[in-house]
Amino acid sequence: MLYRMYTRYCERMGFTVKLLDILDGDEAGLKSVTFEVSGDHAYGYLRGEKGVHRLVRISPFDSNARRHTSFASLDVAPMLEEDDSEIEVDMKYVRVDTYHSSGAGGQNVNKTSSAVRMTYIKDDVTIVVACQTERDQVQNRATCMKMLKSRLLEIREREREQEMADIKGEMKKIEWGSQIRSYVFQPYTMVKDHRTGYETGAIADVMDLSLIHI
Repeated sequence: MLYRMYTRYCERMGFTVKLLDILDGDEAGLKSVTFEVSGDHAYGYLRGEKGVHRLVRISPFDSNARRHTSFASLDVAPMLEEDDSEIEVDMKYVRVDTYHSSGAGGQNVNKTSSAVRMTYIKDDVTIVVACQTERDQVQNRATCMKMLKSRLLEIREREREQEMADIKGEMKKIEWGSQIRSYVFQPYTMVKDHRTGYETGAIADVMDLSLIHI
């Protein structure tokens, strides 16, 4: 639902959305999704969405029609426009895994190990990036490296302002009381931004992006 909301918002803003990696949930929905947004000031518009989002609704998969609460953690990082020679990636800290793409379309999907996942681990920093939508492994690997460098650049810039321990604490745990925004469908309708206090009962308009305040 959040992925749909953000893609519709990006379309409304004239941004280009490119799906990079997607993992279906065990029963329904998505376990994780990574997509790239391109457009004028796209990062500036979306950077405030980083945080934990809370959804309350009657689950369509519950035969007893009970109300369920779920959480999703959203991360936003800038992409480098060009290769930044200042960002050096020591590959001894990177594990590269290849696997079969799971998306639809393309003659190589589910036939060759073209999808790439990179896991960067150094000290207390762990970064995982993945791409499976390019045509071959070389292209997916290049996209992963671009994403990894962008994440490392973001960390380096923040290190100039505060210690790494503070950076790790910025993304809150996915639990009660840590959300930045709530989307409530039952027993009433409300979208509330817990940082600004703004709220509206027009949840359908927010999710369909005819009304959104970011």
